[in-house]
Amino acid sequence: MADLVEHRLRAVPWLVVDRVEHNVVARTTLGRERRLVLGGHLDTVPANGNATPRIEGDVLWGLGSADMKSGLAVMLELATTIEAPVLDVTYVFYACEEVARADNGLSRLFVLRPDLVEADAAILTEPTAAQVQAGCQGVVKMEVTVTGTRAHSARPWLGVNAIHRLGPVLDLVAGYAGRQPVIDRCHYREALQAVGIRGGVAGNVVPDSATVTLNHRFAPDRTGEQAIAAVEKLLAPVLDRDRGDRVEVVDLAPAALPGLQDPLLARLVAASGGAPEAKLGWTDVAFFAERGIPATNFGPGDPAVAHAAAERVDRSELETVHRVLADLIAGL
Repeated sequence: MADLVEHRLRAVPWLVVDRVEHNVVARTTLGRERRLVLGGHLDTVPANGNATPRIEGDVLWGLGSADMKSGLAVMLELATTIEAPVLDVTYVFYACEEVARADNGLSRLFVLRPDLVEADAAILTEPTAAQVQAGCQGVVKMEVTVTGTRAHSARPWLGVNAIHRLGPVLDLVAGYAGRQPVIDRCHYREALQAVGIRGGVAGNVVPDSATVTLNHRFAPDRTGEQAIAAVEKLLAPVLDRDRGDRVEVVDLAPAALPGLQDPLLARLVAASGGAPEAKLGWTDVAFFAERGIPATNFGPGDPAVAHAAAERVDRSELETVHRVLADLIAGL
């Protein structure tokens, strides 16, 4: 994919093209007052019976059609046809978004060539059904471990069952009512879910340790540290620190504020013709927000079908996103 994109872009005389690992960056250098990044990832999840694409009427079916080859197609069309945008544009095609965050190509660019991703604002063409989905929620993954005392299962009163002690923890998580703040007209909705559980020694032993993995999605008006503190406060009444109960943070991805006060992103919302929505998942806009660059998500494809066997994109969404972005960068 990187080779294909690089080949297409190097044929365009008005672009400066750089290849960093499997990431391709193409830029206009017209000396405009502001610079916008348009970004999208090259990789997909594994195929799910949909590796062979097909077109039926105005719908393209197949792996990555929504997430996010359709967004890449719009970016390539803009990059290869708009010679003199009214602002400088950086087109970033990056690798490894669908795997571990540490391997993310955009993150690698910020480390290896931060000059290539400098901008006043950024738009990721992630699938949003051609609606502006602003910012993103943060994610914290935590492991809650409670302790017990081993004993023979025939004499359980001589021990303390750690798996049973997880019951109150799970009750609190199941009853969690997340905050729903509205930020820049975007309605966020926090969530807390148990996504994994482990424990047990043998079929005839009362277990002395049990762990539940929690996934917490938090709104961008909180830092990661504040989100962690809120979960720990929720669980405090049912944890016994003196006997060794503990909470360990195993992963943290910060949230990103909507940033819709930025003039470029405000123009995007106006051109899209719809009200902005909150991005309830995590996306790479957070990498920009961490560095003070306002960023949002806007692309063709329904996010509800991303990663699904029935992944598809409609022509109308491709045309809408292309029209809106062309208007933004070329003043058409």
